[in-house]
Amino acid sequence: MPAHPVDPALVEAARAARRVVVFSGAGMSAESGIPTFRDARTGLWERFAPEQLASPEGWARDSGLVWAWYQWRTGLVRLVQPNAGHRAVAEWARHAHVQIVTQNVDDLHERAGSEVAAHLHGSLFSPRCSACGTAHPSDGGLDVEPTGPITPPRCTHCGGSVRPGAVWFGESLPTDAWERAENAVDACDLMVVVGTSGVVYPAAGLPLRAAESGTTVVEINPQPTDLTPYLQHSWRTTAAEGLPALVTAVVDGR
Repeated sequence: MPAHPVDPALVEAARAARRVVVFSGAGMSAESGIPTFRDARTGLWERFAPEQLASPEGWARDSGLVWAWYQWRTGLVRLVQPNAGHRAVAEWARHAHVQIVTQNVDDLHERAGSEVAAHLHGSLFSPRCSACGTAHPSDGGLDVEPTGPITPPRCTHCGGSVRPGAVWFGESLPTDAWERAENAVDACDLMVVVGTSGVVYPAAGLPLRAAESGTTVVEINPQPTDLTPYLQHSWRTTAAEGLPALVTAVVDGR
């Protein structure tokens, strides 16, 4: 059970909503046991800042090192399972119009049974050619941490190096994903912001955009965030506790 009961006003707003957007961040996946971006630096990676491993400059300097790190991160994700929060969102979508916009680069929403409208920061499971952009299937990453660089595969279309599918520091968000996110946010009448600190822009601007337009926005997070002062509801609980309680209350009341 969540530490605090579901606010009846929030339940009522969720029951009345015709179109819902769930906006998820790293805190949601952390409950599944995925190491955070900065925690995934042990062994071979300890002497590198994340910005060195997740940037166009890092790729140009040592693509084999960057590819190895992302292959390891992909394998770490594959070994964990969606948590109760992911499963609750998938259940909600079976009873209402729910779209997911996520900042996470994992596939836990999909494995829980959801469709994701927009992966704003890309996906570990969507590598693409660094030269022509052709998508390439993921091999699922590595089961064990590598001990050195790994040569990236070659693009079957142009022969360029295949790069990780995550958005790097200094890169723009994918235009198509951003447009889908904006469209979903502009059309919704309830936005549930879960597991994000609200400090990474431009993604963090989406809840503010919804709130400024009059949309009901609720935050599910154990701690206050930069978004808290601007939202109608802030619930101090985790995704794996709060979302199942909210969805149960909403579905049982329909």
